[in-house]
Amino acid sequence: MNTISSADSEELVIEVQSTGQKISVSRAESIIDALARSGIEIPTSCQSGLCGTCKTRYISGDVEHGDCILSDVEHQEYLTPCISHIKSGTMVLDL
Repeated sequence: MNTISSADSEELVIEVQSTGQKISVSRAESIIDALARSGIEIPTSCQSGLCGTCKTRYISGDVEHGDCILSDVEHQEYLTPCISHIKSGTMVLDL
C-alpha cells in the first residue's frame, strides 16, 4: 500500500485579500512565482531574501520565513515571498 504523507498532499493556498482570489502553490514553487502565474507581479531583485524589495504584508497564515533581513517583529506582519513559504493551509496576503 502506498501512503502519502499529509505534508506532501496538503493543499497550500495563497489568498489575495483585496479580491478573494485563491492561488494554489506547491512546496516546490515560490510564492512570487505562484502569484506571477496568476497575473500578480511583485517587484523583486535578489530572489534570495537579502534585499527586501519584495517585502509583503500578510494578514494571516503560518509562514516559514526564509529571509535574512526582516526582524522577528517584522516577521509577525511581513514576509519576503521570493524565499518564504506557507507552512500549512492558507495564507492571506495584503494585496
